[in-house]
Amino acid sequence: MPTPIVQFGTSRFLQAHADLFISEALEGGNAIGKITIVQTTGSAERAGRLNALAAPRGFPVIIRGLADGIEIDRRQQVTSVARALSTASDWPDVLRIVAEEAEILISNTGDTGYDVASGKPDTEIPPSFPGKLLLLLHARFVAGGRPLTVLPCELIARNGDRLKEIVLRLQAERIGDADFEAWLSSAVVWGNTLVDRIVSEPLEPAGAIAEPYALWAIENQPGLSAPCKHPSILLVDDLTPYEKLKLHILNLGHTVLADIWLKTARPRDETVKDILRDTNVAATLMDIYETEVIPGFAGKGLGREAADYVALTLDRFRNPFLEHRLADIANHHAEKIVRRIVDFRAWSPDVAMPRLAAIAGNR
Repeated sequence: MPTPIVQFGTSRFLQAHADLFISEALEGGNAIGKITIVQTTGSAERAGRLNALAAPRGFPVIIRGLADGIEIDRRQQVTSVARALSTASDWPDVLRIVAEEAEILISNTGDTGYDVASGKPDTEIPPSFPGKLLLLLHARFVAGGRPLTVLPCELIARNGDRLKEIVLRLQAERIGDADFEAWLSSAVVWGNTLVDRIVSEPLEPAGAIAEPYALWAIENQPGLSAPCKHPSILLVDDLTPYEKLKLHILNLGHTVLADIWLKTARPRDETVKDILRDTNVAATLMDIYETEVIPGFAGKGLGREAADYVALTLDRFRNPFLEHRLADIANHHAEKIVRRIVDFRAWSPDVAMPRLAAIAGNR
């Protein structure tokens, strides 16, 4: 069976995000087809997942948490994956599928997924994801060059623009074909996306445990295709409001709590849900949200959206199934203060933010 969706990466995040969405949409006839998953790293640890990911019975995803204050705990089978391959052992098959079958490419290759050494690769199969993608797209170009959409899901700002920039640079360095370069810019749609879902644990040999909340915001543009219709997939004109809500409410809230944890004598293994059982801490966070954060968004015409997102965020923070340790959140605390608090104050300079200013200090 042809697979119009090719996914690069076997992460538990994608299993509980794109793979689950497409599986649910297939049940209602609202997806373009099934998925070929491609492992890109050659990791022996992840190689064991491949057979389980493509098993006919599917793999489980367990959804646990709060939704509108109501506890959710359900198990679903994901049956959207038709094949699971590895670039290390199945490269000819991956080349053919991308050249002949694919309509949409999805990727989630981790924090360093776009890293690539300059110059020509030393091996037939480049080690980096952008290097592999270049050869796969070239095979499609040579096979007739049907248009397709690329939807990267890495947590990188303007991820589609960034990936396109890297692939075009590699094309100039390694292939140098003007017609291929023009095709990469005209026939390939490089989508910018924002993904959000806390996927807390893997299941073995495949599957994951995730919170109820999920978002896949895709910035619309001419020619862009989505893999399915799903309530968690939004085609939007501008990703900026979604990026700001996540960064300056969800992430900012984490940093506020981490700051309290660092500055007071609290348990070393305390979690987000634990610290919010302290009524003084909960009141402090809520006061910051109500008197500083929401007014800042209101000044940009996003007050209602911010208030709704605060309520959603508090449900996520209080997830009874999630062990989100403040010690982990506090890593790189100074850098996070700049991105999450200092930048927010600069974005909304007309709103008084004394509590956030105190956390930011002289930054």
